Amino acid sequence: MTAGGGWQDGWTGGRRAVQLGDVADFNAQFGRPGPGALRQAHHYSCLAAFYTPDPAVLVLPLQVEPEWTEWLARVLRWDPVEVYSGIAPDTGLAEALAARPGLRERINGSGLPVRSWGGTGPVVRRFESKAESHRLFRRLAADHPAVRVPEQWRPGSRWRLAGLLRARAAAGLTSVVKAPYGVGGHGTAVLTPRQVRTAGGALAALRRLRAETGRLPLLEEFVAGHGPLRDLSFDGVIGPEGAVHAVGTAVMHIEGTGYRGATVGPDAVPGSLAGPAAEFGTAVGRVLAEAGHRGWYDLDFVVDGLGRLAPTETNLRLTGPSVAFMLAARLGDAARHVRTLDQLPLGARLPQPALLAHLARLADRCAALGVGLLPTIPTAGFDPLPFAGVALWADTVEQLDAAEYLLRAANQALADPFAGVLGGR
Repeated sequence: MTAGGGWQDGWTGGRRAVQLGDVADFNAQFGRPGPGALRQAHHYSCLAAFYTPDPAVLVLPLQVEPEWTEWLARVLRWDPVEVYSGIAPDTGLAEALAARPGLRERINGSGLPVRSWGGTGPVVRRFESKAESHRLFRRLAADHPAVRVPEQWRPGSRWRLAGLLRARAAAGLTSVVKAPYGVGGHGTAVLTPRQVRTAGGALAALRRLRAETGRLPLLEEFVAGHGPLRDLSFDGVIGPEGAVHAVGTAVMHIEGTGYRGATVGPDAVPGSLAGPAAEFGTAVGRVLAEAGHRGWYDLDFVVDGLGRLAPTETNLRLTGPSVAFMLAARLGDAARHVRTLDQLPLGARLPQPALLAHLARLADRCAALGVGLLPTIPTAGFDPLPFAGVALWADTVEQLDAAEYLLRAANQALADPFAGVLGGR
């Protein structure tokens, strides 16, 4: 176990913290989510358990079973954690806390740092903007030859946007349309020339993005990612006095345009990529600090065919990869590499106790491969499209790959009542 230092001191002063599962509240400042989006954000709020390496109080919108937090505390060697769950199933967390003065008093009187998914205010809103972050990247890139900033256009009207899309398609170019604000790949679509030429193809995507966000999308040059390291994330912390602390560079796992997890560790990202990512990410962090941001931030990159880093957005908040870094810090030497899988499909709907029992069996099978497993999102197993979130750790990336294959096969086998017998489960 690690005792802190470096970015951990910049994040919490190396102390335990109160951790609020308020993903929905953060997202709501950029557009009111519908019921489905609220539910998904509340599932993701389970990651509040990992907002720091050492929680003291955990406040979650959805109900979680005590077995889940007891499992986490046992493996991660936490001191007792106060858990308040199920307090905001149909609202944002702030609204629920407003109706619970006793819980608010407990949080405010704890004397502990309070950490949430992200804050509000003009600095957050400014740099969460895909257009503003692009302007920042352009300004800094001249001093970073390994960074290649994609072109971006702000059309101003849907007619101008459609015209630019058609012109790029005629030249054989794929385009990215993205909402001015978006999280986890939501609000983004990649349109090939064929899709643009197909009647209704591009139009349907633009209508969907406009309906989701209420804003006209931006148009951006598509950078074709290259190889297994094509999607990277640099995470950093800006301390209370404005000092920038590098946390690390992660490999992100992307399906389509959606974020699904990350891998961190010494063999995850080679120095030829991690070094330039950290240099550029730290330069961005200094600008954010000068603007007044304090706390976690990250940059997402696509690696092009020449090995250059193409920055795509800044996030002034915690991110999916931050969970992997928190777990690596807490587990120390026991976790040379950590992988998070935030949306692992299940082959059948499972209530939370059954899901935890299923994952406990899989943890035993992973242990035989030299891989540790913890559930990170246990609340979505009974959704119409059920899934679970897990974290894995091992000495090598190859062990993580083997464990992930095992998990996906075992989860898919839930769809077949005979698969367990035939597969020896």
